[in-house]
Amino acid sequence: MRILYIFLIFCSQLVYANVDATLEVVKKFGRLPNILVQIVGTDYYQKEYGLKIFKMLVADLKVTGHFSVEEEKQIVSSGIVVNFDEYRSKKIDLIAKIYTETFKNGGLKVNLQLYDINSENPAFNKEYSTTKFDAYPFLAHKIAVDINEYTQAPDVSWLERMVVLARYTKPGESEILLADYTLTHKTKVIAGGLNVFPKWANEEQNAFYYTKYLDRPTLFKYDLKTGENTKILTSEGMLVASDVSKDSQKILLTMAPNEQADIFLYDIPSAQLKKLSNYKGIDVSANFIEEESKIMFISDRLGYPNVFAMPILGEESGKIEQMVFHGRNNNAANAFGDYIVYSSRESNEAFNPNTFNLYLVSTKSDFIRRLTSNGVNQLPRFSRDGETIMYIKHEANQSALGIIRLNYNKTLLFPLRDSVIQSMDW
Repeated sequence: MRILYIFLIFCSQLVYANVDATLEVVKKFGRLPNILVQIVGTDYYQKEYGLKIFKMLVADLKVTGHFSVEEEKQIVSSGIVVNFDEYRSKKIDLIAKIYTETFKNGGLKVNLQLYDINSENPAFNKEYSTTKFDAYPFLAHKIAVDINEYTQAPDVSWLERMVVLARYTKPGESEILLADYTLTHKTKVIAGGLNVFPKWANEEQNAFYYTKYLDRPTLFKYDLKTGENTKILTSEGMLVASDVSKDSQKILLTMAPNEQADIFLYDIPSAQLKKLSNYKGIDVSANFIEEESKIMFISDRLGYPNVFAMPILGEESGKIEQMVFHGRNNNAANAFGDYIVYSSRESNEAFNPNTFNLYLVSTKSDFIRRLTSNGVNQLPRFSRDGETIMYIKHEANQSALGIIRLNYNKTLLFPLRDSVIQSMDW
């Protein structure tokens, strides 16, 4: 796994959070807990995958920002008894022992034994399994989530969520992949033709929507359990699913049936389509906000792209609100609670790539925080807890998934080698 750490310089007091999230961990241990990760086992083939899971788990624990992580340099025997006094003298709080078994059919099973040194007790003993070798990153992510939960630290379940992304393969063609957040695991699920703008259809992540360009742009829903590909609707010009309601019953769409892009709401059970915007310019990329009572979208109503909101019943039912007051070309946005993250163009190059930086703003104050400092940073997405942002960074004909840990002054990049990502969702 290739990880590029970039430590950004922010102001010393983070306005985003009322309390530094690491304090929740410190309350239990008096400081960030020191965790020692060990590999248990002797078989070489099992050792190979055990080492991969070991490295991924160590990286995951570091990404959380909730642990001081140490790595055991040698593989340990399963018969060794934990000497609590010895580890306590070394200021070790937790020991994570992982033992990996491989199966001829391609499956993996990992046993985690977590020891709490301070209480001198095993914290828990748990098994994790997968039927495919290359899915091992998800086992490591799940282990990290469970260890983090034991310490009662802020939730990091985003680690184990799948990413669905479209990447270009050649001019006029793209494919859709499923991946973990590090892009170590990648599975191709849709290929052939131009397949773009994947969007998860539900919280369970067992289906997604995407647009395929046939004679006309066509929206499909792909079921990961059954492999069924269902046609939803078609439109002239463009057709993009930009957001799905919490109950999975409604989709916000960008469509251009009359050459002008507008926002539509599609009700899945009734197959009814309602037009929400009536501006004679461009309205695109809508998201549900404020408990789905409003939608946020991008429009050129000011003569340049910016972020606006309207009531869920549509433009005619209430006023249009300008949501962002910084930047002159804000072309993508996402919201969580009172915060908006958006991408803003900050250069005007005719022959070279323009610079797009990410900003975080509050809808309740004049707070603004720049999250990136260079390059082309686009399509930001909040995690479900609002503490993490994923985005796409383009550079030198390839892309990377970026992760920003808002309360930890930490940004990570995970490159997709020799590929350009068109869009993603997580």
